[in-house]
Amino acid sequence: MATKNKDSSGQWKRLERKAGPPLKLFTTYEDRYINPRNEVEETMIVLSGRDSVNVIALTRDNQIVFVRQFRFGIEAETYELPGGLMEVGEQPEEAAKREMREETGYVSEDWSFLGKVGSNPVFIDSWVHHFVAMHAVPKFEMQLDSGEDINLVLFTLEEVQQRLAQGFFNHPHTVSALCSFFFAQRNK
Repeated sequence: MATKNKDSSGQWKRLERKAGPPLKLFTTYEDRYINPRNEVEETMIVLSGRDSVNVIALTRDNQIVFVRQFRFGIEAETYELPGGLMEVGEQPEEAAKREMREETGYVSEDWSFLGKVGSNPVFIDSWVHHFVAMHAVPKFEMQLDSGEDINLVLFTLEEVQQRLAQGFFNHPHTVSALCSFFFAQRNK
């Protein structure tokens, strides 16, 4: 049986922020907080970085474009939606269009915003913006960064739904976007 904590109705209060070592994609902070429930001081590590985007690129024949790439954290290839970090001053939709074009060569004139989720709110302060690009067509050569090695894979909508249900996709931002997309489609 679940128990309920006493209602602290207070906010966590940050007492101090110390800069940590800079990382390639993040600035790090060591923050000291007071827990409003028990008044215990806690030290938390926060990674601060730019927001990112990902795109469900749906082709005219109802296939979704995925990128297959190696991910160092799990030392395995993943199947993901195209996307990446936003540039400083760039708007989310601009970033989504740029990332899709660079990583896949596909473009679209029909864009919609699905929503955003915290990148990993446990210790990261940035957001992931999900987009849908309808009627996506290949028009350009891929323009990969020096650290990217990407292969394109297209799955039908049915294959994506089956694979999603089977746990095939293991990148949380891809799973989040796909769940949002299929939920929105079901509720139209």
